[in-house]
Amino acid sequence: MSAPDPRPVVELDHLDVRLAGRPILQDLSVSIAGRSIGLLGPNGAGKTTLLHTLLGFFPVASGSARLLGMDVRTETRAIRQAVGYMPENEAFVGGLNAVRTVRLLAELSGLPPEAAMERAHESLFYVGLGEMRYRRVETFSTGNRQRVKLAQAIVHSPGLVILDEPTNGLDPPARQRMIRLIREIRDSGHVRLILSSHLLRDVEECCDEVLVLKRGRIAAYCNLEEERRANRRFLDLELHGDHEGFAAELSRLGCDWAASGRSRLKVVLGPDVTTRDLYRVAAERDVHIRRLDHKRDSLEDIFLRAMEDEPRGGV
Repeated sequence: MSAPDPRPVVELDHLDVRLAGRPILQDLSVSIAGRSIGLLGPNGAGKTTLLHTLLGFFPVASGSARLLGMDVRTETRAIRQAVGYMPENEAFVGGLNAVRTVRLLAELSGLPPEAAMERAHESLFYVGLGEMRYRRVETFSTGNRQRVKLAQAIVHSPGLVILDEPTNGLDPPARQRMIRLIREIRDSGHVRLILSSHLLRDVEECCDEVLVLKRGRIAAYCNLEEERRANRRFLDLELHGDHEGFAAELSRLGCDWAASGRSRLKVVLGPDVTTRDLYRVAAERDVHIRRLDHKRDSLEDIFLRAMEDEPRGGV
């Protein structure tokens, strides 16, 4: 297994993109270095435009953009060799079976014909289509066509895979298969992901970092892993007994707290305090902890706040 690429995945510096003279992306500035990045936003927010700009399909009007350290203006060929792309829309060549389709994309990514054919077989087996690889792609179900698109995105062993709405049109079982495959690719340790979706659940299940776009601007950036770790320090307690004495002892331990009703406390744990300390104090004070919940600031909460706030130019 190769070592993870140390370069930031995406670097944007006051990026502007205009199409037909109309501003689509405006003043985007961000640097993201994580292994799995979620790109969220409502329809028309500019998600696909940003992906197409990073791949060199759309020109940069002003500012700059780099993908895996490569300038999208001057290093397009190198980017397309290093990146696998699963587009939202289908663009299969009619009459080709699955293995010829994936082989074609492998060759376009720079692999020689013999290696491209070998990798095409391997990729189709990996996504669960090995026994169907000689069938024409147009005869496949929506779920299987999506898996062909995933196979062609990973066939040349890219360092970064970009997935645009990978679960689009899938029923629940097919969606679960796709999410499982995406997580396996992410957890392999040597491939990084950008997943663009309007489905918050897909992003929450697959991504560590999230960039939210709104009207062509950055509305929010969130490191989900850091958010989850921070949330472990926020507790909601329901108590029975001397809750005032319990709260006073928490203050001595360095915790912040606020009463929420006669028997409930909202607590922020001190830097060296664990939930085990709370149970020890409760036993000493003859207090029963009836319920202990960690704060759960879901991706939905983050997204809805971003949609309410005015978008900002950078993070």
